[in-house]
Amino acid sequence: MKQIKLHNLFIALAFVTVLASCHKDKTAPNTETPTAERAGVYVLNQGTYGNNNSTLTYYDYTTKALTADFFIAANTTKLGDTGNDLGIYGSKMYIVVNKSNLVYVSTAKTSKVLKTITLNQPRSVAFYKTNAFVTSYNNTVSVIDTATMTITKTINVGSSPEQMAVVNGKLYVANSGGLDYPNVGTTVSVIDLATLAVVKSITVTEDPVSVTADTFGNIYVLSLGIDTKDKSVNPGITIINNTTDVVKSKSDLNLGYNVPIYAQGDFVYYPTADNKIAVYNAKTQTAASANFITDGTVITTPYAISGDSQTGEIFVTDAKDYSSNGTLTAFDKTGKKEYSIVVGINPGKMALINK
Repeated sequence: MKQIKLHNLFIALAFVTVLASCHKDKTAPNTETPTAERAGVYVLNQGTYGNNNSTLTYYDYTTKALTADFFIAANTTKLGDTGNDLGIYGSKMYIVVNKSNLVYVSTAKTSKVLKTITLNQPRSVAFYKTNAFVTSYNNTVSVIDTATMTITKTINVGSSPEQMAVVNGKLYVANSGGLDYPNVGTTVSVIDLATLAVVKSITVTEDPVSVTADTFGNIYVLSLGIDTKDKSVNPGITIINNTTDVVKSKSDLNLGYNVPIYAQGDFVYYPTADNKIAVYNAKTQTAASANFITDGTVITTPYAISGDSQTGEIFVTDAKDYSSNGTLTAFDKTGKKEYSIVVGINPGKMALINK
C-alpha cells in the first residue's frame, strides 16, 4: 500500500466521522541555545486512529530511564486519540491531538497540563515570538498567545491545512485539501507574522503535507500527489525562495508511506518509498545521498525525522506495522547508529528538552 492510499484511508475515516456526528518539519522551537544541555527526548505516539491510545514516551539521557507514557503519569488521564504534533517553546510543551479535537499546553519538564484548548481537528503547531500557531482541518490557523494560553485570532487559509514552517518573518502553511479528496489542495499560504494576515498563495504539487526551511533561503514542500481515474500526479517536492516567495523548482519523488521532511545544517532529509532516508544538499541544491544510513541499519517504516543541531545527530522513528510499538533510532552525523529505544504505536513527532 502506497503512502497516498494510507493518507486517503485516513481522510475517508475522518470524512465519515464528520458525517456521523485525518503528517511532518517546521523551524525548531527555542529549545536550542548555544549552552544548552539536553535532559532527554519526548516522542509523541499517534496510536491507532479511533482507539484513544496516543501516548507520550520520555527517554532520560542521564538515567537512561524510559517512561512509556509520561503524560498519563503526570496527569492520570489518557492523552487522547491521534496525537498529531508536539512542540516545546520556552517552558511550555504543546501537544496537538487530532481526533480528540484538543491542544494541550503543559509544562515542558513535567508534562503537567496547564491549559486545554478545544479546536476542530487540529493538525500541527509552530511558534514565533509570543504566539503559537495551530492548523485545523476547518481551513484555519489559530493564533494562541503563549502567555495567556488563549486564542487571540483565527486566520483563514486553504483547505485542510497540515504542516507549517516559520522563516523570514513569515509562516508557510501547506494546504493539503485532504478532506476534499479527490479535489486536493495545490497551495501554500504565506502569512505575514507582523500583521497575521495571508499575503500570498503559492501553487505547489498536489496534496502538499510536509514543510521545512533551510538556512539558505529555501522552503521545501513535500506533496503526496494524486492518483484517480481522472487525474494522476506523482508525489514530489516544491522548493520555494523564502525572500521572493517564488517557486524555484518542482520535482517528482519516489515517496513512500509517510512524508516527514527535516532540515539541519547543510542537508534536508526525507524518506523514500523503499524505506531509505534520502539526503538533499541545501547549500548546493543537489541530491547528496540516496540513503543517509551508512551502517546497514534497517528502518522498516520511516515515520518521523528530526535531529539535534548541537550534536549533529539525526533521529528516525519506525512505525513497524502501524499497530505495534515502534522505535526511535539515533544516528550520528555520518549515518551510523548510536542507540535505539522502544516507543509507542506510530511514533510521529519528537522534541528535545533541555536541563
